[in-house]
Amino acid sequence: MAWFRRRRAGSEPVPEPPAAERRAPERRQLPDPGDTLVGDGAALQPVVDAVPSQDRARIEAAVAALEADGVDLDDLDSIGAALDAAYRTWESAPLGARPDHAAIVERFAMGIGTHLDRHTDLDWQVVTDVFGTDLALTEGSRGAFVVVPHNLVAGRWMRGETGWVPAVVGHLVRRRTRR
Repeated sequence: MAWFRRRRAGSEPVPEPPAAERRAPERRQLPDPGDTLVGDGAALQPVVDAVPSQDRARIEAAVAALEADGVDLDDLDSIGAALDAAYRTWESAPLGARPDHAAIVERFAMGIGTHLDRHTDLDWQVVTDVFGTDLALTEGSRGAFVVVPHNLVAGRWMRGETGWVPAVVGHLVRRRTRR
């Protein structure tokens, strides 16, 4: 008895197509090292722009909401404890009664970004690269070192990680302390 059958018992076998009808695998031309890997107008190097007023308002609103909740944005332990508490509250709520996790992630991403803006040589910018456009922190206009706070928070939120803020963000602060 076979574990895997190609046909059901009692059915006719499916014939192989004639050799003339079989297609050879397509060969794909790989780009030369100097070719671009993205469409026209896109760059492999990040493009850095100033933060527009509507995004500046988003940052300010998130900072105000966190501070109103008693979060000290100059203290990573305070930010971490508040994020962990927000996650535990969200996770323990019944599925239909959970608040919008995207709003929570947004608020804490802005808070972590503000901490990095205050305590490192990184500044809020809008960064466009091959992955898209994000509100991020980078040094000057080069975009050689980019931190996207939403990615920091959202990825760990999805995995249910807690207790990470002081270590992860603290590492970034130690590496990028203002000079």
